[in-house]
Amino acid sequence: MLKDRYDVVVIGAGPTGSVAARFAAENGASVLVLERDREPGIPVRCGEGVSHKGIAPFIEIDERWIASTIEVARLHSPDGNEAHMLNNGTGYVLERRIFDTALCSLACKFGADLLTKADAIDLIWENNRIAGVKYKYLNEIKTVKCDVVIGADGIESRVGRWAGIDTKVKLEDIDTCVQYTLAGIKTDKGSCDFYFGKKVSPGGYVWIFPKSATTANVGIGLSGHLAHKKGPKEYLDEFVERNFPEAKITYTVYGGVPTADTLKEIVRNNIMLVGDAARQVNPITGGGIVQGMIAGSIAGKVAAEAIKKQDYTRKFLKKYRKEWDKRIGKNQSLMFAIKNKFFGMKDEKFNSIVAFCKKLPPEKLTLKELFTEAIKDDPKLVLEIAKAFIKSKFK
Repeated sequence: MLKDRYDVVVIGAGPTGSVAARFAAENGASVLVLERDREPGIPVRCGEGVSHKGIAPFIEIDERWIASTIEVARLHSPDGNEAHMLNNGTGYVLERRIFDTALCSLACKFGADLLTKADAIDLIWENNRIAGVKYKYLNEIKTVKCDVVIGADGIESRVGRWAGIDTKVKLEDIDTCVQYTLAGIKTDKGSCDFYFGKKVSPGGYVWIFPKSATTANVGIGLSGHLAHKKGPKEYLDEFVERNFPEAKITYTVYGGVPTADTLKEIVRNNIMLVGDAARQVNPITGGGIVQGMIAGSIAGKVAAEAIKKQDYTRKFLKKYRKEWDKRIGKNQSLMFAIKNKFFGMKDEKFNSIVAFCKKLPPEKLTLKELFTEAIKDDPKLVLEIAKAFIKSKFK
């Protein structure tokens, strides 16, 4: 039976929310997760690509939720050239519906409660402080009291706005995305592909993530401020027609992805924002699963510690922000600075970068080499990249 009061309420049962709930419960807090859909993982609004290194600390790898294992990334330039990257670690294309359910089940195993079809509609305020969550369940308005709210409600993040946090980002820092799952095509299950260029996706890229020998997620991310003349669906339709004219579309996804730096404010009294809600997404790739899980694990631990100390103030909860910046936030800021240069490049520059990368043996090509070549005319950024990659080797 659900209770009318918990220590922590997590809004959103995606990977970020489930990991936050798991770490809060594992560290002694009573936790309720509110999920507005009928089950975790639906609808799938994701390319479904992750790294082994990123998810392994949070869940035991299970073949049930791995569609394919990726060892090679192929980079395609506007002039049709391509370079292969073998040195970026093993990756997976997930079955997000199964993966998300597994993560949420793990949170429940550690003691968290889950309520689906529960749409959070507001925060409860008492004595000028957040004291719980109001939600709609089976057409009834219900309330649950708590000491800490963790907002893991995605890019829309109504939770942040209800708390008075400014969650706005610039139009150029949101990618408008469309993805098709294509069937009846031939894929290389061990490789993923990335296409760059103004004719393909200005201010973004097209990706191909294989899910089987005959199916793949094929999607596009288009910088928001460039989408008014020609939308992402038009670009993607043209790409599919050129490359997979006989393909059948079995699933379509539309959505936005924040490609900004982390919000300046992700903590207030009694509340923390995590994942897409806090804009904790890699600004270059648009990938947010792993970054969100890291953020969720930190926030969950801090929430449990706050419960033990009975200190839910912004000053105490800022431990989450400090640990986030230490773990990955500063690197996200660096990636944000690189993004603005990388996706602002002309096609000729993309051509030269891929040509440079092609000269390197695939096992020698790293992200450090790629980005350093991309911004070699900016010595300060090159130095920052070098520092970031050196630091990562000692973690």
